[in-house]
Amino acid sequence: MVAIIDYGAGNLSSVKKALDYLGAESEITQDRGKIISASHVILPGVGSFGDAMKSMEERGLVDTVKEAALSGKPFLGICLGLQLLFERSEESPGVKGLGLLNGTITEIPRNNGLKVPHMGWNSVKLMQKSGIFRDIQEESYFYFVHSFYLKDADEDTVAATTEYGVTIECAVQKGNLCATQFHPEKSGKTGLKLLENFLNTEG
Repeated sequence: MVAIIDYGAGNLSSVKKALDYLGAESEITQDRGKIISASHVILPGVGSFGDAMKSMEERGLVDTVKEAALSGKPFLGICLGLQLLFERSEESPGVKGLGLLNGTITEIPRNNGLKVPHMGWNSVKLMQKSGIFRDIQEESYFYFVHSFYLKDADEDTVAATTEYGVTIECAVQKGNLCATQFHPEKSGKTGLKLLENFLNTEG
């Protein structure tokens, strides 16, 4: 069973619909027992870094999410769910993230003539071609919606990058822990392939 973590924010229904399409049993939940006992865990995210961390804290989910991410079972963060894996974000000064990975979450520059937030399809350059990117073609397109981005993550953690005025480290993968800045559930057949790869990963 796939646990889709519900902390009161995030596009949960579209993630569940994608998993339903792939034939995976899943449940949107904030129940600790169900999250810890799940075979796979997904942390979606929409909104601000600070609001998301506050919502998780109010629901007592911070330690549960950390435990699930460190348990060895496949764990996928999506969009803000990627950013929350890091220690902090410029979006919400003074707010501590989950601190599971090293890197900087910073705002997309607004002086390069490109619109912020970054919304739309971008091709990605693969740094890792295994795990969630197995059998996915180089320069495949995925759908993005974000104003903040990851940079300076540990080199061996970065799984893919994209360009939007700056180089965006748009996916990370370290053992069982993976995350994407883009939305695989909104990225057509290629996004479904990525989710299928995740589902086929064993803890």
